Amino acid sequence: MKRPSYASDKVLKEFITRALEEDLGNGDHSTLSTIPKDLEQKAQLLVKEDCILAGVELAEIIFKTFDKNLKTEIFIKDGQPAKKGDIAFVVTGQARSILSTERLVLNCMQRMSGIATMTHDWDSRLVGTKAKLLDTRKTTPNFRVCEKWAVAIGGGTNHRYGLYDMIMLKDNHIDYNGSITNAVKAAKDYVKKNKLKLKIEVETRNLQEVEEAVKSGADRIMFDNMNVEMMAEAVNIVNGKCETEASGGITRDVLNSVAKTGVNFISAGALTHSHSNIDLSLKALKN
Repeated sequence: MKRPSYASDKVLKEFITRALEEDLGNGDHSTLSTIPKDLEQKAQLLVKEDCILAGVELAEIIFKTFDKNLKTEIFIKDGQPAKKGDIAFVVTGQARSILSTERLVLNCMQRMSGIATMTHDWDSRLVGTKAKLLDTRKTTPNFRVCEKWAVAIGGGTNHRYGLYDMIMLKDNHIDYNGSITNAVKAAKDYVKKNKLKLKIEVETRNLQEVEEAVKSGADRIMFDNMNVEMMAEAVNIVNGKCETEASGGITRDVLNSVAKTGVNFISAGALTHSHSNIDLSLKALKN
């Protein structure tokens, strides 16, 4: 799949540079003390449990960022299913470079593959409905680019990337303004004054708030922690006047029933904070 725009070369370079500095400090002394500088070797990425693989392209970028002479032969691409025992890729070059980048590559790929696998599984439960599965901002600080990229690889849809690319009026924004009507008006005035092209989403907690959000002219209305019956009523109240999103307390078991209420989107923080890492290893291959 095409790399998302937020995972730009600049962003990834900054992330990789910080991550390598954190891990290497003033030197990988285990490697520097035991591995000759000119030793050329290979290593293979071994898949140790069934999954949807993610982070392959990132791994290649990490290798190249650290050592432009490292070469990667890829057998399984991002988003493809992998089985226990599969070899995803083989990296060839200086043994020192392979060893010094090993942990960063594995940390990223294990987490990204876990997210992609979970997303793929959850998204499969929405087949036959119009609902799209969204991630949230409940991500690991400084690792969001990888986590949201993994959601996309797994077949999910990215919600707003940060606080800057959509206006979302949550309970605190609304309570501080006194009402949904006041909050939406203030947001619309702000968007107009600053000549911004931003959608306005409103979080609602009950059907009265849904009615008010519709009248206020919100672009999307979120149904927060509503049960399926209330959500179905809320969809009827909106009646296609704007987009709808179910959020809060979303689990794998309720996905299909929530989707059948007719909501456009279902957002789940679990995709990025409750996944299980996939067991992967980078194993030496002697020339």
